[in-house]
Amino acid sequence: MFLKGKRRKFSGEDKVRILKRHLVDQVPMSDVCEEHGLHPTMFYKWQKEFFENGAAAFATYRAASTVA
Repeated sequence: MFLKGKRRKFSGEDKVRILKRHLVDQVPMSDVCEEHGLHPTMFYKWQKEFFENGAAAFATYRAASTVA
């Protein structure tokens, strides 16, 4: 069930939590999308961005550890 005309904003934390539900908890993507009213295309877009930018999560740690 998708909401027509209602644009919602998900925070970065929300997006990671939603992706984790599928990737780690192994809940079928279709179930995750239905639970959150997401179109599968949006889910796949978030997943693509997550994997393309995953190295950024470690960049801050690495920069901080070289300073010490």
